[in-house]
Amino acid sequence: MSPHVLILGGTTEARELAAALTARSGVRVTTSLAGRVTRPGALAGDVRVGGFGGVRGLADWLRDQHVDALVDATHPFAESITANAAQAAAASGVSAVVLRRPGWQPGPEDRWHMVTSLTAAADVLPRFGPRAFLTTGRLGLSAFAHLTDTHFVVRSVEPPEPPMPPHTEVLLARGPFTVADETALLGEYLIDVLVTKDSGGEATAAKLTAARQLGLPVVVVRRPPLPDRASVVSDVAGVLDRLGLNSP
Repeated sequence: MSPHVLILGGTTEARELAAALTARSGVRVTTSLAGRVTRPGALAGDVRVGGFGGVRGLADWLRDQHVDALVDATHPFAESITANAAQAAAASGVSAVVLRRPGWQPGPEDRWHMVTSLTAAADVLPRFGPRAFLTTGRLGLSAFAHLTDTHFVVRSVEPPEPPMPPHTEVLLARGPFTVADETALLGEYLIDVLVTKDSGGEATAAKLTAARQLGLPVVVVRRPPLPDRASVVSDVAGVLDRLGLNSP
């Protein structure tokens, strides 16, 4: 029987992995999307959209669909999905790999302020000035809703969900972004401070370079911890090697 790999997707790495796996003869690939993005790009292999119904639902699906390996290639901040995936894989006896791109690292000229949550980011934000560029995604803006003296420029792929801060401008855009574009944006909107999550990757890293060149402070939300004993790799090649599929 052909091996069946389930990818929990939604990232560039998940898309690349699906393409690499489908290029392997005899491998069945299913990518699961949470459904939060209304127009996801084309994916190689089979695609399912929507949740599984928690740990038990995912474990049942893994058994019913005869899944041989689960690859969690979700966003580094999809904490609940990652926890559910680890528990479901263990309960169903399916091998599991977590694909996580490396996080960003500050350089000597960066003015980074590391925090553990969006709430902590909101606590320190007022000290850096009245105009903030918020790039933490469309969810979680409620953490900043009480900051009535800060003007927010919020960028996300999809319209953000309320509640939002009272003084908010929304920019809908999808990366990758260039340093020149990010520098122009920070200047046009008179930004005093950048707020971001440590998502890693190149698609949205240009804002960090622009902030560094402009001498702006950056509030960076740390990634949540991974489940205990998680098997973690940093790229598609690592997943293929872990699954024993590194040859086409």
